[in-house]
Amino acid sequence: MPVIREYKGKSPKIGEGVFIAENSVIIGDVEIGPDSSVWYGTVIRGDVNYIRIGKGTNIQDNSVVHVTHDTHPTIVGDYVTVGHRVILHGCTIGNYVLVGMGAVVMDGVVVEDFVLIGAGALLTPNKRFPSGVLVAGVPAKIVRDLRPEEIELIKESAMNYINYKNQYLSSK
Repeated sequence: MPVIREYKGKSPKIGEGVFIAENSVIIGDVEIGPDSSVWYGTVIRGDVNYIRIGKGTNIQDNSVVHVTHDTHPTIVGDYVTVGHRVILHGCTIGNYVLVGMGAVVMDGVVVEDFVLIGAGALLTPNKRFPSGVLVAGVPAKIVRDLRPEEIELIKESAMNYINYKNQYLSSK
């Protein structure tokens, strides 16, 4: 069973149709929207600030979602794909964003809608990335505008994970 734990009087709120893997941990002031999924080994720790995750969003294996005390909650929009081993810390992620495997998004970063973040990217504190761009590198920079097929890939990734989580939920 996943660990879903109250902390300081705040309990996670889990939307309808959410899949939460057995060895994931969700603590404190966390809200997860409907049709989202939290995969194996993931920790979502809303202990010293709040975390909001939208609908149809997937947080993949071994990712960490955390916050900064009193200053930076973490907000993740709708239909976001958060790849394996990602760290989201005190940041805001818009709708229809794909965060590549192993990326790190730090305090105060704002990523607008329809952004593709390359695997291993390091988004350093207090940067803003506008809609419709590819972001990559260490430190991350805007590489170029997204191509139409990349926008479709972002949408497809979110839908694939909704299908995966439905398969997992129906196989229990």
